[in-house]
Amino acid sequence: MDKRSIRVTRRARRVKGMRKRIRGTPDRPRMCVFRSLSHIYVQVIDDLAGKTLAAASTRDAGLDLGAKHGGNAKAAHAVGKALAERAQKAGVTAVVFDRAGYRYHGRVKSLAEGAREGGLKF
Repeated sequence: MDKRSIRVTRRARRVKGMRKRIRGTPDRPRMCVFRSLSHIYVQVIDDLAGKTLAAASTRDAGLDLGAKHGGNAKAAHAVGKALAERAQKAGVTAVVFDRAGYRYHGRVKSLAEGAREGGLKF
């Protein structure tokens, strides 16, 4: 196995362990993050109904990132604010944060802070 596949396998194991403890309900849906090298994606998911209530990413047209590209903390902060706005339109005020095996650091942390600034509670 090369280094990348080992890293992906370890992250998948962390995700599996976290999903045992974290569940999105209608009262507090799960806010799930996916981070690639060039973009960041986030969804608010009601796991019981199996529905996505709101979503945002750096690939959204019309989203002012305030950055040259989507793979940095400034863009992640903007995505967090956009998600908070969309979630509130959907009637969601509180969420459970699912960092999906990523460290709470850098872009993931910036996204969370942007969502908090936008009004989401977690």
